[in-house]
Amino acid sequence: MTTPFPFTAVVGQDDLRLALLLNAVSPQVGGVLVRGEKGTAKSTAVRALSALLPEVDVVPGCRFSCDPGSPDPACPDGPHEPGSGTTRPARMVELPVGASEDRLVGALDIERALAEGVKAFEPGLLADAHRGILYVDEVNLLHDHLVDLLLDAAAMGASYVEREGVSVRHAARFLLVGTMNPEEGELRPQLLDRFGLTVEVAASREPDQRVEVVRRRLAHDDDPDGFAARWADEESAVRQRIVAARELLPQVRLGDGALRQIAATCAAFEVDGMRADIVMARTATALAAWAGRTDVLAEDVRQAALLALPHRRRRNPFDAPGLDEDKLDETLQESAGPQDDDPDPGPDGPGGGGGQPAPDDGGPQGGDTAAQPEAGDSGEPQPSGAGAGEQSAVRASEPFRTKVLSVPGLGEGAAGRRSRARTEHGRTTGARRPQGSLTKLHLAATVRAAAPHQRARGRSGPGLVVRRDDLRQATREGREGNLVLFVVDASGSMAARQRMSAVKGAVLSLLLDAYQRRDKVGLVTFRGNDAQVALPPTSSVDAAAARLESLPTGGRTPLAAGLLKAHEVLRIERLRDPARRALVVLVTDGRATGGPEPVALAGRAARLFAAEGTASVVVDCESGPVRLGLAGQLAGELGGTAVTLDELRADSIAGLVRDVQGTSRRAA
Repeated sequence: MTTPFPFTAVVGQDDLRLALLLNAVSPQVGGVLVRGEKGTAKSTAVRALSALLPEVDVVPGCRFSCDPGSPDPACPDGPHEPGSGTTRPARMVELPVGASEDRLVGALDIERALAEGVKAFEPGLLADAHRGILYVDEVNLLHDHLVDLLLDAAAMGASYVEREGVSVRHAARFLLVGTMNPEEGELRPQLLDRFGLTVEVAASREPDQRVEVVRRRLAHDDDPDGFAARWADEESAVRQRIVAARELLPQVRLGDGALRQIAATCAAFEVDGMRADIVMARTATALAAWAGRTDVLAEDVRQAALLALPHRRRRNPFDAPGLDEDKLDETLQESAGPQDDDPDPGPDGPGGGGGQPAPDDGGPQGGDTAAQPEAGDSGEPQPSGAGAGEQSAVRASEPFRTKVLSVPGLGEGAAGRRSRARTEHGRTTGARRPQGSLTKLHLAATVRAAAPHQRARGRSGPGLVVRRDDLRQATREGREGNLVLFVVDASGSMAARQRMSAVKGAVLSLLLDAYQRRDKVGLVTFRGNDAQVALPPTSSVDAAAARLESLPTGGRTPLAAGLLKAHEVLRIERLRDPARRALVVLVTDGRATGGPEPVALAGRAARLFAAEGTASVVVDCESGPVRLGLAGQLAGELGGTAVTLDELRADSIAGLVRDVQGTSRRAA
């Protein structure tokens, strides 16, 4: 077994280490979400923490790690009589991104059910992680239904399984740690809220610290055991401090003054619900215990706010996490009581004990956006004409809830929330013979296939004689995420007074919809003489929103170039991810200028999408009293449909939910 990198040897990352240690002291804090760029010791620090956790006493033979001093009366392996047990190290269980629901929560033991005719429960990873650490790397890429199950178990301290005739409840208390790279996509706000603390990590820009990181990493790789031995004393000291803090925790007093500061802080930052108040209270209490104190000080409340609130104050998915520390200090000062004027906190450990971390990069929350223009405002061209040079970027108007745009037919792409698809999760629609390895057994269909052959196979006992040919795979239908490729006209004709602001608002609204439906997005823009890929297909919708915000306008309208560039992007993406279907959203007024026969060229380029059956929708941005209907004609060439900016709104009276019209080849 590989010797892990010592926790105390991690260079810097004080906030990360402190957040992990606070959860080790008090698992009720609710876990840690670690956000940061790749290569910043996120996984290293989490894996190293497991070596610091005290050993646990367990009932011998219990698959659910019951404490022999107070065994779970509802344990599926019980009942257990209180008594002496065996000691083992605390576990760190890793949940793979591609894990199934059965692997996470457990399921019916199919082998025993078929061979012995008994119902038996096979525990999952939640049972393995009980009284230890459950680690999810790249938690933002985990399927939504798994995240829901995971966070529900973490909140309740128990896992409930009701499926296939099995009804089981078992304890599942663990330290939940998730890591993610925001460039690969965000968690939904309601899921962010279920993590107790969050920490932003980044690589140091100090040369001396970077040198020390490399030096220690190389030393560990050359001689893991020898390197660990050199840090054994520091590791032992932190381990003993965790034990001492756990013992002190029940004695820590959370006074009315500290509670008032916590409530005032959560109210000042307008966080939703009461979970933030509870998490802050538990974090401040753990900070006091970690510092060796029995009273919670104002410093503990401030530190707790910096760890518990940044991910909760996001008002929409594109807000950067972080707190205005000046506002935080002002709020704490205004709500401070006489009892807060206490001596300085206790000794500092890794990450400090109630101390203050380095300023967060998030800064104050952004102010109000520009006033929303009307989408149907005058379509007058700008004074300098459609062929004018580049103009400065305008801000997007207020986003709105859009109609659902979906790809027709039944896909098999990554799980999401947009289009119908055959998935591993969802409602069961039938059964088939497995193609390759069996991943989801259809029990009833398997029994039906095996039942007629029992006499011929010489069955004499209660068990069912099942052969490989009898197994049936369950077919399920759910929803998939698509690649939504935005092709945005940024030419001079789109830069008419207030029009581009409304157009950006519409695209931003569609990006919000793509974020909620777990799509990949890409952005192609065209203006002047050419088109460019402003953002290659990515899961980071935030990046697309940022590129959209800085998009300048002006020049001619090379519509054909934009379509051809989009076609090339889709061709490359199909090679990388052939199962993910695409939805092209073309945002334009339909005009084509520049070069010989621009309209004919645009029509030929559009017919490439129609020939391949690519689902498409044209958002018609034409406005004013006189409309040429060019966007509608272009939609016909694409084999898709056209909607106006007004019709794109979910509350529009123009129609019900609009499915993108594709060719019959894609609908198969």
